[in-house]
Amino acid sequence: MNKNVKTCFEVVWYVIAFLLIQAVVQLLGALAWALYSGQPFDVVSRGMMNGAYPTLLIVTMVVSGLLTILLFALRKWSPVSRVFLRSRPWGVVFWTILLTLGMLLPMEWLYENLQIVMDDTTAALFNGIMREPLGYIAVGIVAPIAEEMVFRGAVLRVLLQLTGDKRHWIAIGISALLFALVHGNVAQGVHATIAGLMLGWLYYRTNSIVPGIVMHWVNNSVAYVMYNLMPEMNDGKIIDLFRGDDMMVYMALGFSLMIFLPSLFQLASRMKRN
Repeated sequence: MNKNVKTCFEVVWYVIAFLLIQAVVQLLGALAWALYSGQPFDVVSRGMMNGAYPTLLIVTMVVSGLLTILLFALRKWSPVSRVFLRSRPWGVVFWTILLTLGMLLPMEWLYENLQIVMDDTTAALFNGIMREPLGYIAVGIVAPIAEEMVFRGAVLRVLLQLTGDKRHWIAIGISALLFALVHGNVAQGVHATIAGLMLGWLYYRTNSIVPGIVMHWVNNSVAYVMYNLMPEMNDGKIIDLFRGDDMMVYMALGFSLMIFLPSLFQLASRMKRN
C-alpha cells in the first residue's frame, strides 16, 4: 500500500477509535442507568447530552478516557517512553505552565471580540460537568492524557513521518484541525485549533506528549477553578472581571503577553529538535 494512503488510513482510524470508544461507553452508560432507574433509554440518552445527568456523563467520560489511554498504549499507537522525563526537563515544564497561563486572557479576549459563544446545549453540558467535584477528574486529569495520546502521540506522530521536518507545520495544522473537529462545536473548536497548534509545536520539538499534557492540564484546571470560584463570570466578559475599566483590561492583556512571549522564547531555545 502507498505510504501516503496508509498514513491517511492510520490517522482516520485513530480518530474513529477515539470517537467510537466515547460513543459506545456513553451508550452503555445510558442503557445501564435506564435499566436501573426504569426511565426510557432515549430520555436518559438525551438527558446526558443536555446536562441533566452530569454524574453519569462524567463517569462515562472517565471510563472512555481510561480505555482510550489503555488501548493506545497497549497497541503502541501512541508509544510510551521515559526518554523525555529522563532528561529532567523541568525548565520546559515550568515555561510550558507559564506559556499556558499567559495565553488564557488574550485568547478569551479574542473569542469575545470575534463573538464566539457556545450554543445553549453545549453550554448546559459544559455547566453540568464543571459544577460537579468529579468533573475535575474527567476534564482536568483523564482528558489531557487521553487526548494528547490520540492527537499528538498517535495522529501527529504519523503525520510528521509523512510530511517530514520541512513541512512539519502542515502535519501540526492537520492534527489541530482534527482536534478541533472532534469537539463538535464552534466555540470549543476555535479554542482547540489555536491550542492544538501550540500543542503540536511542543510535541514536534520534544517528540514527547508530556509538555502537551502539562499545557492541557493547566488550561483545563484553570477553567475548572475559575468556573467554581467565580460563578458570576461564567456568563460574563473580561470587562466585568475588571469592573468595567477598559484600562485595566488592556493592562491585564499586556501583562499576559509579558508572560506568554518570554515563555515562548524560552521554550524555543530549550526544546531543540533532534
